Parts: sequence; structure tokens; C-alpha cells
Amino acid sequence: MKEVEGRLHDREQFFQPFEARPAPDFALQDAEGRPVGLADLRGKVVVLHFIYAACPDACPLHADLIARIQEMVNLTPMREQVRFVTITTDPERDTPEVMRGYGEAHGLDPANWTFLTSGAELPEDGRRLAEAYGLRFVPTPDGMQMHAVVTHVIDREGRLRARFHGLDFDPTNLVLYLNALTHDEDGDAQAPPPPRPAPPQGLWGRLRSLL
Repeated sequence: MKEVEGRLHDREQFFQPFEARPAPDFALQDAEGRPVGLADLRGKVVVLHFIYAACPDACPLHADLIARIQEMVNLTPMREQVRFVTITTDPERDTPEVMRGYGEAHGLDPANWTFLTSGAELPEDGRRLAEAYGLRFVPTPDGMQMHAVVTHVIDREGRLRARFHGLDFDPTNLVLYLNALTHDEDGDAQAPPPPRPAPPQGLWGRLRSLL
């Protein structure tokens, strides 16, 4: 991992690795009302980001970027080992109906993507959780929220490992990092399931050649 992080540090200015540390925990629910906590994602590498559906600019662009990354991941054996998680900071307006439509609107595959909420009865919890991850969503008088854009990466042991800042990082660099984490044997994470057969050419072959 240190070697991969060193390479990415040299070629990706928006990459910020960390010494492995526990990611802030959460107890949320999906669009169907099912409880989802960080412990439920144990054994998966998690790509996590915060948005609110009424955001007119950065959030939809961020969701589109995550969808591009997911598409790249899902062309490889990592499909079964990586989970994409979107958390709303506006649970009062981001109803289950809105949540169900958001992924479809942005091309996110529900096979390994989940949209989570604290529920309308806990309207502040999404923003508090974002702050625990080092990101502030500040409400404005017009009902919007001021915020930065960060993509968080959590390893199979539930440890925060890196952030990719903004919208201008190379998606391939995040995919390379995810690949390294799925093969990282540090810790006692459960073994991943057997990989699907990789396509003979294309993205997976290019990724392997870069490692």
C-alpha cells in the first residue's frame, strides 16, 4: 500500500492518504427504511460521499463522477468487493422517493451502490456526520448548503484510508487505489469472494499493467 500511495502522491495532486484510522461510525437507513451501519459494510472497500439532492451544481457533478468510477470498477473483478455509498445532508427533502430516483438519474448501479439518510426526524445528523469526516455543509437562507467536494475511501476493516478532493482528480487513479485496497492483506479483513472472470482486454488489463 505504501508503494501505491507513493506513486499516487506523485501523480495525483488531489489525493490525500492517511495512516489507517477508524472511520466515523454511522447508523443510517436506505430508501427502503432498512438500517445500514458502517459495520454492515465490513469486508468491502467503501467509496463514500455526501450530497443533497437539491444541490444545483457540485453535488450532481459529484454523483456523475462517482457513477463513472463505479462503471470502471464494475468492469473488473472488484465489482463484488467495492461498495459505493451516498449520504444525504438534507434528509427532510431527500425522501425515500427522491433517493430511489437519484441513482437512476445519475447512472449509479444499485448492485453495489446505496443512498443513505438519517431520516427526516433527525435533520441535522447528516451534516454532523459529514463534519465528522472533515467536511462542512453550511445551510444558507435560500435553502441551499455551502460545501466542498470530497470522496472518502474506507478499507475492508472500516478504516479511513484516503480522500480524493474536488472533481478534477483522474478517476483511474481512484480505481487503482481501490484495486490496491482490495488486495491489501494488512489486518484481519475477511477474504474477498472469488473474482469474476476478467475480460480479455480493456480496463482491467490496463489497470493491471499500471500496478
